[in-house]
Amino acid sequence: MARITDELPRFIGAPMNWAMFLMKVLVVFSGAMMALTFGAVVVVRYGFGGDLFAYEEWLLAISIVGFFAGAVLASERKLHINADILEVVIKNPRLIWWRGFAVLMIELVVTVFIVYACYVSLADDFSFPRLRATPALRIPFVSWRIAIMIAFGFMAMFSAAYLYVHIRKGLGLPLKSDLKKDAAS
Repeated sequence: MARITDELPRFIGAPMNWAMFLMKVLVVFSGAMMALTFGAVVVVRYGFGGDLFAYEEWLLAISIVGFFAGAVLASERKLHINADILEVVIKNPRLIWWRGFAVLMIELVVTVFIVYACYVSLADDFSFPRLRATPALRIPFVSWRIAIMIAFGFMAMFSAAYLYVHIRKGLGLPLKSDLKKDAAS
């Protein structure tokens, strides 16, 4: 099965593939850390009557990064929930293409707007003399806000990639996966 990044020019698709490898590592790492931490909390709290100092703070940061890395992976695979009733109703191929175009454009505009909103939020954070931080470990809130902005940036890139491929199909231009199929035949 071809990935969307395979349809892009190599200088764009290859770095996006590297980023997806990093996202997979982040998802696995954050999931393992959450499982290990919750297990340790149960053992330490109920087994020994103790407490893990401020584990909520660093685990929150790890879980936010892991969650948004997973969202990027879902964007790459186009696995976000899509309850579009028009997909069932429309049968005309031309209207199906235009519906797909409209959905992808809306998705791209919304994600780009969210990236912009994240940027504005970060600019506000950096306007203070001291960064706001968690109470115990002093982890700056800006750290996970940067991760969220990066994740939405990747989601916007994948929306743009799907829009690029959709437009190429609509114009009747061959995709790289189509050319490989023809060469194999």
